Amino acid sequence: MDAVCLAPVAVAPPHQRRGVGSQLIGRGIDEMRGLGERLVIVVGHPGYYPRFGFERAQAHGLTSPFPDDVFMVLELTPGALRGAAGAVRYPAAFGI
Repeated sequence: MDAVCLAPVAVAPPHQRRGVGSQLIGRGIDEMRGLGERLVIVVGHPGYYPRFGFERAQAHGLTSPFPDDVFMVLELTPGALRGAAGAVRYPAAFGI
């Protein structure tokens, strides 16, 4: 099963807490959904990404080389996670 990866978002400190990161993530999710993607994964802060609907991937049977609390998944299409258990493999370009 294919998924897309949302790279962690960083906003320069002087511009933080103004909604810039939230707008970037929201737009990225909207774009991926518009392209017909079904799943998106992210490695990011466990206190930040759940506000966009991300959940711990481990709860859905997905594993990765990253700590469980920072490896998260979001269904862009309802039911996309059904039967999606196993190890997530990244393309070689990620060097993982």
